Parts: sequence; C-alpha cells; structure tokens
Amino acid sequence: MSKPNLARRVAEAAEVALANRKYVTFIDVVTGLRWLHSRHVETWRQGRAATLAELAAVDDDRLFSAAALLRDWAVAKGLRPMAGSYVSGSRDRRELRFTGGHEQEPFRTHWLSPDLSEARVRQLAERQAKAPDLVVVSPLDAWTCASCADTGPYLIMEDDQPYCLTCADIDHLVLLPSGNAALSRRAKQESGLSAVVVRYNRRRKVYQRQGLLVEEEAMARAEERCLADEEVRLRRRERDRERRADQDVEFQARMAAEIARLFPGCPADRAEAIAAHAGQRGSGRVGRTAAARALDENAITLAVVASIRHLDTDYDRLLMSGVPRMEARDLIRDRIDGKLAEFRGASPS
Repeated sequence: MSKPNLARRVAEAAEVALANRKYVTFIDVVTGLRWLHSRHVETWRQGRAATLAELAAVDDDRLFSAAALLRDWAVAKGLRPMAGSYVSGSRDRRELRFTGGHEQEPFRTHWLSPDLSEARVRQLAERQAKAPDLVVVSPLDAWTCASCADTGPYLIMEDDQPYCLTCADIDHLVLLPSGNAALSRRAKQESGLSAVVVRYNRRRKVYQRQGLLVEEEAMARAEERCLADEEVRLRRRERDRERRADQDVEFQARMAAEIARLFPGCPADRAEAIAAHAGQRGSGRVGRTAAARALDENAITLAVVASIRHLDTDYDRLLMSGVPRMEARDLIRDRIDGKLAEFRGASPS
C-alpha cells in the first residue's frame, strides 16, 4: 500500500472515531484499518500477548507508519494530545507494550477534539489513570498452573503464564453470573477485590463475559440493595426499552437513506431491509459498528455487500457443500461486483 493511500485510510478511520467520541486513539485506527480485530485487542489487554504487534496483520514498521500518519492528521486537524495509559488486566498489572521496540509513546497518545468539554477531558484522564478490571479466564482446554502444576475452573495470567486462583490469592471470591446488571454493578462496588470472568467463544471468535468474582459478603449486601429499589428499576428499564426502540427505528431510517444515496439503483424496500437487518440492536453485525453508526461509506457498503452475498449469489450453497469460506468468496466476487455496479446505477423505475 502506498503512503498516500495509507494516509487516506488512516484519516478515514480516525474521522469515524472522532465523529463518535470526540477523540481518537491508535487502537481506533488499527482496528478501523482491519489490521487488528477487537478480539485481538481484548487478548492483549488481558495480558495474554507480550505485544500488540504480534497479533497484528502487519509488521512493526507499518504500525509506526500508521501512528506517524495519525499524528500528522491530528495536528493538521488542530487536535490536542493527551498521554494515554495502558495497563494489563493480569494480576501483575504490567504496562502493556504495543511493539517490541523501546519507543511506545506514539501509540499511547490520545488526540482530543477542541470541542471536547473540560469535564469530559477530566473524565477521560480519570479513566486512563484507573487500573482496568482484573480478568479471569474460564478456559476451554486443559491447562496447568505455572506455580503449583495443578488446574481448576479458572486461570489468571501473570508474566505471560497461567496461574490458578489459589496461587493468585483470589480463591476466596465467589462467582456472580452475568444477567443482572444492577446486581453486578453493586456487588463490584461493595467488593474490595473483584475480577471479570470471560470465556472464549470459538464460533464468534471473541471473549464473552461470564460474570464477576466478588467477595461473598459484598454479593449479599448488593442483593439487599437491589431488593430495596426493584420496582423503581423495573419502571426505568421499561422507559429505557421504549427509548432504545425509537432510536433504533431512527438510526435504521437514516441508514436506509444513506444506502439509497450511495446506491440509487437499489430498490427502496431492499435498502430498508438491509438497514433493518444490519442495524438490529445486539446483532453484532456491521450495521452496529461505530463506523456504521457514523454512516461511514465503507461500513454502509459492507452491509450492502453482505446482503448481496447471501441473497443474490450461491454463496450459502457453496458453504453448505464444503467449499472453504475464502474460496467461496472468490468464486462469487464477479457476481457481487456486478450487482454493486447495478445498485450504483440509476434509480429503478
């Protein structure tokens, strides 16, 4: 990729993050460039990788180039730098490294919009100064503690090695399963020590939260607090549900309008169906990404491509017949390009 082309792509990824949050980080850019998936970033934050670079699809030089281009773009936009802090969620709380080199500062800098209020800047600074949650893994495969050579239902990483909760001195905590946000939040507030439990989902290729490890007395106190205001929280949840439903309808309408603008040859009912499918809350589809919510052209195009792939080609049949996914995509590429050209044409009568 040429430097001008990379600079353009870095700027596009940064613009999406800036539009959504009023600040931009290096992580926003490399995930926007698709050099890293969010699951790779999560693995790195858990302390399960020595550097972020070893999980990336490009080498250290490309990462440094992207960081330099981000800095140039941010300076030209008049953004102000703020030093970021990256600490692992492992027991040792070590400082996370982006690459194996000595220079880490270009990757840690956050670039803030001049429109960001001072209150928001202070909030960001406080969040950066706060240590992340301890992360405990519920492993899928057999494992052995690096200290006692025993095993158990959970492990926690320290110095890139797995340790059982007994050796990590947190085996007195009890599991509070996910599912009750208020109870989890209050139990964490009440507990002097806590840890987030995650488990890897091989199908979705992400670590999913399973619950919290908290002190038993803290869980009891949190349950008492929840019982005291249960009715109030039920009414609030109902109001929030109605508000989110209205927001989804509005967002999907804006997305359908953007599809119609970018693809005037796409029938109106097809554009609405694509927006409804891709923008469904909780679906994890491209329409729920930050880029799509900012109506980024690339994200909108990906949603249209996904619709064409499943509805206008024999892609699904190829997968069912055992054709590898990437090979199947190569086989239907011409059909997708042709349909995209049709959709980009004149508006249908």
